[in-house]
Amino acid sequence: MPRNSLAAATPLPFTDVTVADPFWTPRLETLRDVTMETVYESLEETGRIDNLRIAAGEADGEFIGRYYNDSDVYKWLEAACYLLGVDDDPTLRERVDNLADVIEGAQEPDGYLNSYFQLVEPSAKWANLHAMHELYCAGHLFEAAVAHHRATGDDQLLDVARRLADHIDEQFGPSAATGYPGHPEIELALVKLYRETGEERYLDLASYFIDARGRDPSRFEQEVTDPEGVAGRVYDRVLEGDEYDGRYFQDHAPVREQDTAEGHAVRATYLYCGMADIAMETGDRELVHTLERLWSNVTERRMYVTGGLGSSHDGERFTTDYDLPNERSYAETCAALGNVLWNHRMLQLTGEGRFGDVAERTLYNGLLAGLSFSGNRFFYVNPLEINGDEHALHDLDEHRFASERQPWFETACCPTNVPRLLLTLGQYAYLRDGDDALYVTLYVGGSAETTVDATDVTVAQTTDYPWDGGVELDVDSADPVDFALKLRLPGWCDDYTLSVDGDDADATAEDGFLTLDRTWTGSTKVELDLEVDIDCVTAHPDVRENAGRVALVRGPLVYCLEGADHDRPLADYALAADPSVSGSYDVDLLEGVVTLTADGVAPDRSGWKGSLYRSLGATAPVETSVTAVPYYAWGHRDSSEMRVWVRSHRSEDAGRSGVERNFGNKKS
Repeated sequence: MPRNSLAAATPLPFTDVTVADPFWTPRLETLRDVTMETVYESLEETGRIDNLRIAAGEADGEFIGRYYNDSDVYKWLEAACYLLGVDDDPTLRERVDNLADVIEGAQEPDGYLNSYFQLVEPSAKWANLHAMHELYCAGHLFEAAVAHHRATGDDQLLDVARRLADHIDEQFGPSAATGYPGHPEIELALVKLYRETGEERYLDLASYFIDARGRDPSRFEQEVTDPEGVAGRVYDRVLEGDEYDGRYFQDHAPVREQDTAEGHAVRATYLYCGMADIAMETGDRELVHTLERLWSNVTERRMYVTGGLGSSHDGERFTTDYDLPNERSYAETCAALGNVLWNHRMLQLTGEGRFGDVAERTLYNGLLAGLSFSGNRFFYVNPLEINGDEHALHDLDEHRFASERQPWFETACCPTNVPRLLLTLGQYAYLRDGDDALYVTLYVGGSAETTVDATDVTVAQTTDYPWDGGVELDVDSADPVDFALKLRLPGWCDDYTLSVDGDDADATAEDGFLTLDRTWTGSTKVELDLEVDIDCVTAHPDVRENAGRVALVRGPLVYCLEGADHDRPLADYALAADPSVSGSYDVDLLEGVVTLTADGVAPDRSGWKGSLYRSLGATAPVETSVTAVPYYAWGHRDSSEMRVWVRSHRSEDAGRSGVERNFGNKKS
């Protein structure tokens, strides 16, 4: 396979980035001090770690829980290694070392490792790929092993990962039996393993898994339609009568021929991440073209305004174009994470800021809403509307859907996923294009260190983003050095100013980035001021549930109404025609947020006694106001009502110009 990288840029290692940011630092400290401990305690209490101890012969007992529970242990371990990479905490190091010993001890001599099959169904290994997550669990082990190797320099877990990868390659490599994962994840993990070890067989195996999917005959169709001897359950949701429907698994067509995002949203985004990683390593432009088609379908027809993906509770999946219900939205937290990962890879592949825009929107809204301020409660499902008392779906999906965040889930993918992304936030903020360019892709306070043409370069950011669009960047170079500093110009920003050492800068704007191409000498101050306007956003007319509704957006943040701020049911409120919308910073509310206040109208409730229906126009609406808070912050007060999309009395042609943007970009 030819090796010809397509990547326009590569991330700076998160260990080279220090986050010191008024918005993000408190959240990262809570992740470190609370979330990681909470998750580990839950792994112990629910038997997830004990399953591996039993497989290793270190404990007695029977397997407890779901067949994919090993993956939660591996995700916690990966996140823990990210912490060790920047702070070698002795207590955490001991816990990681002990867990590494357990995992190594559980591995069988031939390299196989999966505690469920080792303890419950040892004769059924690799028999049911569509449903049983063996390859998915292996992928998360590979990611943990790479993180462990980078954090500690120890080969212990990397050797475990290599033995398992070699075993899988013998089972399913290009010259072995047909097989591929029901839940993609191993593809991107194999690329990480290839990058860490240089073993090209792992990259070849990842490519094989990508291209084996969707072929005729389908391995999954054989498993589903002829289940004799198949271990565990069969996914009946992929059967339409007696006919196999592979869309749930993205198995309906070869991946290079797929035009629409189908099936389980997390599976889809992980698959797309693997495709992007392979394209970056091999120069496979066909995969890039496929990904761009799929991205257009997702962002133009199948993505929530928050960046959330997957509109249906039945299968946690994409459905059809413009099917984006609010109250019954699914928008799993893990799907938001997958959306960030996928768009970050697309940004690396292309250097185009539009992908950074989607990653940012999803990070600040669809993903961040999944974690409580306290760090110990989580959303699995992220609705865009909650009405009244207990929701009709509250008792479905193991309480995955709820009007308040939960301490844990039997399927615990979301609580274990969020830390491993946010604890590496720094690597999403900067990209390098060799010695030619340094990209700033997220505005996060702190500093980044790198080397350009053998010259040490430091970029320090100071900002109050996302509340304020002012960003100050101090660029320090040990010696004069030429490179382009590329600053992402968010798609939501219509106006900006840019200066270098106090003088207006002549910067080119292209592909969503402002480029300062110059010789950097000593200390240079770059000031970027992004105008953060308040926008009333409408949905495509084919999104039926949002007809006549608007969503309030300020910069990267989507806003919502909560019952705690209103004395009527939220369904009563509508924005006034051509409303004035203003914002103000409240340091005491929801750990400090900019709230929005807009002119509104509501029905006159007088005169309705004894009437269920009245003539239109019998009463005039009363003037009122509505208050909106950032979507990520909802659910932290005593209220069960919330909605993102609000009815509007605005005339159809008022459009964006109908909003009075009197807040500007300064925190007040």
